[in-house]
Amino acid sequence: MRSSQRIFAIALAAALATALAGCNEKRDPGFQGWVEADMIYVSPDEAGRVTKLDIREGEVVKVGDALYSVDDDLQLADLNQTKATLANAQQVFDRADSLRKTGSGTQATLDSAVSDLRVAQARVVTSETRLARRKGFAPVAGTIQQIYFREGEMVAAQRPVLSIMPPGNMKLRFFVPETELPKLSIGDEVRIACDNCAADLTAKIYFIATAAEYTPPVIYSLEERNKLVYLIQARPSRPDALRVGQPIDVYLNPKTPMADKR
Repeated sequence: MRSSQRIFAIALAAALATALAGCNEKRDPGFQGWVEADMIYVSPDEAGRVTKLDIREGEVVKVGDALYSVDDDLQLADLNQTKATLANAQQVFDRADSLRKTGSGTQATLDSAVSDLRVAQARVVTSETRLARRKGFAPVAGTIQQIYFREGEMVAAQRPVLSIMPPGNMKLRFFVPETELPKLSIGDEVRIACDNCAADLTAKIYFIATAAEYTPPVIYSLEERNKLVYLIQARPSRPDALRVGQPIDVYLNPKTPMADKR
């Protein structure tokens, strides 16, 4: 019996030592943040009615893909008018040039005709450009994030019809207290965790705020309210694995065990 008791005591001591070691192991609590993106907004130069949408939300587009069309009646009328003005300017120039060659006209008259012709040509080019821009094309490759105006709706000048999210424009935003700033540098890699996400997600820090904020835009807990924090932004290595608005946990040291947040 004494031998059995001795074995039991040794096993109990080993178990306690293991438990104490686990309690003393420092775990990374992480920092709460969320996913954002710098959207590309595509808008018409002039007001008009949306006549056609060539895409849907969530669709992936390439540079140059057709996105939408806006009614072009006014721009087409303007182009016809400038073309008529150009035709008249061309006739005046031809007559002045002919008279100048026969000695019946003056050089001043010809110079004036040349000037009017060039102005008319420039106005035609401007009208053609205005007409061409009634169709919107993808300036970048990415995913259609949101459509703000549908077919039949009026859109004002410079108001976006839709937004595109390029994969490289996705970013992570989180806040850290002042005591953690010395541990961070531009280019540092951090570990990302979120619900039902892959276990190997990482991101690289590209922005560290120089000015402190008393509270982040989103308050996650009362304990964080009175702390002075600094905004950090990072680019994810796998943007396709994340979604805009998704909450995340950021761990500064990828090798430190994560704290249990349950």
